[in-house]
Amino acid sequence: MTRSREILSRYWGYNSFRPLQEEIVDSVIYGYDTLAILPTGGGKSICFQVPGIALDGITLVISPLIALMEDQVNALNSKGLKASLLASSMSYREIDTTLDNARFGNTQFLYTSPERLKSDLFIERFKQMNVGLIVVDEAHCISEWGHDFRPAYREINQLRQFHPNTAVIALTASATDRVKKDIIKELNLKKVRKFEGNLERNNISYQVIASENKLNQITDFVQSRNNQSGIIYCQTRKSVKQVVTHLRALKLNAGFYHGGLEPDDRKYMLENWMNNNIQVMVATNAFGMGIDKPDVRFVLHYEVPNNIEAYYQEAGRAGRDNKESQAIAYWEEKDLDKMRTQLTQKYPDLDRVKHIYNAVCNYLNIAIGSGEQETYEFDIRRFHTSFNIPVSEAYYSLKLLQLNGTINFTENGFHPTRLKIAIGNAALYKFQVAHDQIASLVTILTRSYPGIFDRFITINEVELSNRLKISKADFTKRLKFLEQYGVIDVNYQSYLPKITLLIERLPDGHLTIRKDVYATRKEVEEQKLESIVNYIKKDRCRSQQISEYFDSKGVECGKCDVCKVNKGANYTFQELIEVVPTILPLKLTQITNKLEINQELAKRVLRELILQEVVKFEEEEFKLNS
Repeated sequence: MTRSREILSRYWGYNSFRPLQEEIVDSVIYGYDTLAILPTGGGKSICFQVPGIALDGITLVISPLIALMEDQVNALNSKGLKASLLASSMSYREIDTTLDNARFGNTQFLYTSPERLKSDLFIERFKQMNVGLIVVDEAHCISEWGHDFRPAYREINQLRQFHPNTAVIALTASATDRVKKDIIKELNLKKVRKFEGNLERNNISYQVIASENKLNQITDFVQSRNNQSGIIYCQTRKSVKQVVTHLRALKLNAGFYHGGLEPDDRKYMLENWMNNNIQVMVATNAFGMGIDKPDVRFVLHYEVPNNIEAYYQEAGRAGRDNKESQAIAYWEEKDLDKMRTQLTQKYPDLDRVKHIYNAVCNYLNIAIGSGEQETYEFDIRRFHTSFNIPVSEAYYSLKLLQLNGTINFTENGFHPTRLKIAIGNAALYKFQVAHDQIASLVTILTRSYPGIFDRFITINEVELSNRLKISKADFTKRLKFLEQYGVIDVNYQSYLPKITLLIERLPDGHLTIRKDVYATRKEVEEQKLESIVNYIKKDRCRSQQISEYFDSKGVECGKCDVCKVNKGANYTFQELIEVVPTILPLKLTQITNKLEINQELAKRVLRELILQEVVKFEEEEFKLNS
């Protein structure tokens, strides 16, 4: 379609679409309900942003990923398109203004989380909007068999009654057959057109390495890569700090990225990595969504995620230019034990969850029957001190309450200052003339942010105070002066998580935790954890295991660690597990010569036998563990 290619060229500078993108775009523009499953790096956002520009009316984008939504809104605004975000950190006034802009046609893209859709304010304004397209991103969240189930996704289909002729596009990077069926059913997709990219990444060599010192092995690998670009994934911020500190101590060029960074720090790290000023990024899973760097030659996992979906997406950020790349997962037996322990901790006793709900409401001074759709800053450390409830137990209880649709819990610790000018141009000019001390501030705000009269905008206080040549404290003082006189509406920056009550506070004993967010979800996560453990430990082609997990027929890749070791071997891995103990004691070279196998395969077998406590290494020999 000529129109869609013109839009692609004008706003993104590309002359052609990636595989399947154009077919998906055309399907949406012609008004078909569409399911698009494109692997990481497949360009999912293009598939709804191009139609969103082409179609008449607003495009509603529903996503669970606040950071990704913020990035996409900023990127669209930088292209001259009008995009806004509804987030739980926003005040009622800011939400009201954002919805009014959408209702009166002053917004092309409106991004929101699924939980926000339930508010009466949103529903009433949504009914009055001219909606051209409804986008459900991360659509696997609608299925309790998906790896990131969000029950609020199941209420999205109710929006269709208000705009029954508006097409819906659902997108995800990966889904099993069961999840695909759930997406179609729960979204009530009609005559749906399905598009699915190839899951196999033939240019990626997968490896799983059992290690006694992961940090040293990762260091050795990075040192051998000759400044190639890479990512090292960790599961916690603490691990990120540990790894990046170790690499930097050895003069290796490493950056770091996690959800707790301020926007300026995130931007600095990302830009320097994208420009190859930083060689390797050490990061949590907050890094990667929407990031499209083609020349990532390796993705290393210092810690493996607890499901194959997350591992596949993270590993898939390597080699998007289709050149040979590596994805290596390092593991120790204690890592798997830790993952199982953490899974148990994620599901506190139900009575404890209810007790913590009441404690949180008391801490926030919310009376029974009140608080609905109100947002509160939540200092989990002070809460822990006040109520003697462990931080981890409180955190996991809040996550369960979010899944239950009781609250919305925004974890990322930094919320920048956002403001809007609340009076007209003429009144603002009179105020400037009467108050000369703030005239320069008003001038810099209006010139730097053209949309500041219509919508709340995010400001950088440090940058603006530097331009005004005043201290940050003085800058804040001037903002408060403007707020006091009603010139601006402002939400000041905060470093605390936020809790929004989605329903009024319930009396003791009236809170019910649904089965699908507790018992069923726990069972699903246990199955997914065992799947990633099997992936790590099984002597089968890595790529084939991933394909089969997603109900696709995979073939042996010939390049993963298993395929390379097994190629030309006289024994399978399982056969060697049985044979090797019968010929001990022997040295490593004697084992490889006697069985005519390569040294890497012998090492893998011996590591497994040592882990099983069948074999021990003593006096330069491998012996049976008597």
